Amino acid sequence: MSAIVHSLSSSEAEAEEWRLRCDMAAVFRISARHNWNEQIGNHNSLMLPQQRPDDPPTFIINPRGYRFEELTASNLIVCDLDGRVLRGKGELRKVAFHIHARIHLRNPAAACVLHVHPQYLTALSLLQNPEIALAHHNNLMLNDRVVIDAQGDAPVGDNSEGDRIADLMGDKTIMIMASHGVTVVGPTVHDAFDELFSAERTVMYQMTAMSTGQPLRRLPERLRRRYNGPWGGKSDARMHLDAWRRILDKEEPDYAT
Repeated sequence: MSAIVHSLSSSEAEAEEWRLRCDMAAVFRISARHNWNEQIGNHNSLMLPQQRPDDPPTFIINPRGYRFEELTASNLIVCDLDGRVLRGKGELRKVAFHIHARIHLRNPAAACVLHVHPQYLTALSLLQNPEIALAHHNNLMLNDRVVIDAQGDAPVGDNSEGDRIADLMGDKTIMIMASHGVTVVGPTVHDAFDELFSAERTVMYQMTAMSTGQPLRRLPERLRRRYNGPWGGKSDARMHLDAWRRILDKEEPDYAT
């Protein structure tokens, strides 16, 4: 598993789990503010630290039926990679299991998996050629991290489709899912969140520019960063999430309960 999933003592594991739960709850609330979720659909998950190396892997995820703005740190459910709810109240949505558990299982570096339908990335996914153009400075780092899934013509309904998605993701961190939305993965909550935020903003600029009917200005290929490491290694990802948490601490403090 990735660096976030490591052996800890019982008390350390509990403290780390609570910290991670609060980060995840913050991401749900931020996502709600930006209308990234689909009614009571969409789902974000995170692998938890293990107390012992031989403990079965587990992850936290939002239970079925909640809007993102309702979610708190304590009502995220704990599941295993077979889809069983081990702790917490609520049901694991079937489509969430087939996407998230299979990515976690087959891509150990994907400790955090964010699957949402933000306006601009989703609009891009509806195009015949959903290209993220090399047009904005952000694209210089983003574009080598993107994979397009052009085969997902129906909702994910079984493990084989989840496996196909996980394998297609490979070492990429952003998947544009044709006619669907986006999945972003990372080794930490803040890595995945900040990369998702940057990707949505960048595609917002692109789609807005395209709406003028003028051709996009292209940046030179030689300027691409060719970077596939942790997003936070080249950005202020942790500081960005911390800034949002300070806002939530003032305006929606119940997220961390």
